[in-house]
Amino acid sequence: MKKLSLIDLANTVKNNRAEKNITQEQLCEKTGINRNTIGRIERMDYIPTIPQLEKLAEVLNFNVEKLFVESNHPTVFTAFRGSHLTQEERAGADHLMEMMLVARQQIMLRKALHHE
Repeated sequence: MKKLSLIDLANTVKNNRAEKNITQEQLCEKTGINRNTIGRIERMDYIPTIPQLEKLAEVLNFNVEKLFVESNHPTVFTAFRGSHLTQEERAGADHLMEMMLVARQQIMLRKALHHE
């Protein structure tokens, strides 16, 4: 399965931005993506949405497809959802994932509220 390479994305955004001699703020204005988010992408601390990736590729002139690399490592979610699980175990794994996603959303909201 191919996955987005955060390293390649970060390097591509940084290098193409430098080649075009534009700041993060200028890239923000051209793409509509928050400057802090651009910084997080460049630090490999944020996975952009598909529309954000498309806008970055359009403005910085790169091919999004080249950022996807082959990966044979299953994600934790894939391992939790494996076919060897019973229906009850699968339901428990789904519930655990839902709780983790809600917890992550709460953390992100708190950070935004406290400007962290």
